[in-house]
Amino acid sequence: MMATTRQDAVRTIALDALAETREDISGMGGQALSDGYGRLVFNDQVQRQRLPDPIYKALRRTIDKSAKLDPEIANEVASAMKAWAIEHGATHYTHWFQPMTGLTAEKHDSFLKPTESGQAILSFSGSELSQGEPDASSFPSGGLRATFEARGYTVWDPTSPAFIRKSASGATLCIPTAFCSWTGQALDKKTPLLRSCEAMSSAAVRMLHAIGENSVTRVSPTTGVEQEYFLVDRQFFHLRPDLMASGRTLFGAAPYKGQEFDDHYFGSIAGRVLDFMRDLEKELWLLGVPIQTRHNEVAPSQFELAPQYSGISVSIDQNMLTMSVLKDVAERHGLVALLHEKPYAGFNGSGKHMNWSIGDDLGNNLLSPGKTPHENLKFMLTLTAIIRAVDMHQDLLRASIASASNDHRLGANEAPPAIISIFVGDQLSSIIDALIEGRAPEGASKAGMQLGADVLPTLRKDISDRNRTSPFAFTGNKFEFRAVGSNQSVAYPAAFLNTIVAESMEYIASRIEESTGDAAAIQQIVKETLASHRRILFDGDNYSDEWVEEAARRGLLNRRTTPEALAAFDDDKNVKLFEQFGVLSPSELESRSLVSHEVYASKVRVEARAMMDMAATMIAPAALAHQRQLADTLKGVRELGLKVNDSETVGALECAAEGTQRLHQAIQALREAFHAAEGEEGDERKHACAMLERVIPAMEGLREIADGLEQVIDDDLWPLPKYRELMFVR
Repeated sequence: MMATTRQDAVRTIALDALAETREDISGMGGQALSDGYGRLVFNDQVQRQRLPDPIYKALRRTIDKSAKLDPEIANEVASAMKAWAIEHGATHYTHWFQPMTGLTAEKHDSFLKPTESGQAILSFSGSELSQGEPDASSFPSGGLRATFEARGYTVWDPTSPAFIRKSASGATLCIPTAFCSWTGQALDKKTPLLRSCEAMSSAAVRMLHAIGENSVTRVSPTTGVEQEYFLVDRQFFHLRPDLMASGRTLFGAAPYKGQEFDDHYFGSIAGRVLDFMRDLEKELWLLGVPIQTRHNEVAPSQFELAPQYSGISVSIDQNMLTMSVLKDVAERHGLVALLHEKPYAGFNGSGKHMNWSIGDDLGNNLLSPGKTPHENLKFMLTLTAIIRAVDMHQDLLRASIASASNDHRLGANEAPPAIISIFVGDQLSSIIDALIEGRAPEGASKAGMQLGADVLPTLRKDISDRNRTSPFAFTGNKFEFRAVGSNQSVAYPAAFLNTIVAESMEYIASRIEESTGDAAAIQQIVKETLASHRRILFDGDNYSDEWVEEAARRGLLNRRTTPEALAAFDDDKNVKLFEQFGVLSPSELESRSLVSHEVYASKVRVEARAMMDMAATMIAPAALAHQRQLADTLKGVRELGLKVNDSETVGALECAAEGTQRLHQAIQALREAFHAAEGEEGDERKHACAMLERVIPAMEGLREIADGLEQVIDDDLWPLPKYRELMFVR
């Protein structure tokens, strides 16, 4: 029968615990986890031990203060890094970078260098550490360079430590780098991030100096990136061409039982999954990724891990590394990690919550309400700057998390909608209202409303409940950007957020500098700014239809789809903003727009092709076989002279024939829509819009018919693993 392979897979997975021996490549054995943590990272401890003191201090100045690195220092660092890597078994090194594909890239070079005498030496110079030259011709550039212009450079990012990736057969030294063209234009996601950190530091220091915080010389954003993912058995994965091609199921009827009982959420972790998680954590700990929590998520076979905070460049590199290690470790356990935002229709999708905060070089978190009036002044100014930034630049935050896959998740009663808003909680909301209205907040001194005096009452550590429906929520001493997609790099959301907050801090600093600078003047600036941008604050249910209507009345943007959201790249105000702060030049921003539109169209193209192929070669034959089976059954019953309700049997035959005919019509409709959309391929924006307006509706129509057929076709004939198997057989 057609479904023998599928059913064999179900039996194998259900009866076999996958007891094969897996090689432990960590080298930790029974060693204490605390001793092994970060062992494969060229971190501060290793640098301190292996570098001469003057070299170490110079490197730290580069990392902590963005001081320029002397080439001679690079030679010393390269020598120490090579010796350390070779001790860990490394034979090659690679400049590890993040092109505009949204993935990581690497080209491996050997430490081994032949000599004229026919021997070889192990060599790694400062110039090789500092700069590489991978072929840049085939990476997305969005028009920044022609295909024949192949030269591109990787440039060492000292702020993110090198690390070693091990496999059963060897090890490679990975050096985080930026990636730029021969002309110096950014071809990656790391470079705009680093530029945005510099812009934010400059703006925040200026704002703090305006209120007398002259000892602060640098301000840095920090992040902690939670990662959600699904696991599916590798055998099922290979029986689903849609999962293999696109990361999500393009067909699949709802199972009898879904997530309606909430029994998976924070439930007991299955033994096989727990074994995977333990190996995953061990490998990530060795790589210095500070994973702290693991748990079952809402949907069946969905899980989450979360790390501690790190500096933003390190944290984002670690998240990209986490996604790679997730896939590798899952494969060793006979599983596949699905990082798509919506692998299963009708079930919760996966996000990547970016917890973002700001700290100065004196150890202060600018988003922590303090015990003194001056600490609260810094907090209120920072909070006011962020509220203004998010309101003024809703479009950029929405564009930063726009993708074809995230469109399936946003606004699906499981994730924040496409409307950007801020949650601050009841207590802060009441304080903001009081400031705007010129009265003392409840619990504050009634002897005046001057910032820097007693404007804030004592705030609890957790000053509000959490609001999981909000896209951008204040959670005590940080903001949680919950709308980020599980499969994307956090570099764009972080870079865009840093940039808009930098602009807002510059605005507030200018207002303070132009004023008398006393508490009354600062209070007036805060009051006016909050009053102008109060509309972005919403503490209610972001999933509700009422909020969509309310947001429209407030004038907030609701860009539901990626092509709508990407319009932000073309807005003159945004072009000027990125240029003003040196984060992206106009041509670099245009390139991001073109690449994002092209990626959107390409993802839909792959899915449409997969749907047409699967429907024509797998589902249609199953539907025809089902008809033949019904016809043969009817014929056999009649030949035996048994009584049969002809009307019911004929009706079933007619229904099957009608379903098959509708399936073929839907396949043809998708083909026509696809070819019409492909006619716009020369123009990235029009092509993306054509995919949205023509192809996606045709895909939805085909899926509806195919999923209906799955529910009536004999189970033995259905060729694809069903949701009840993909999500519940572990």
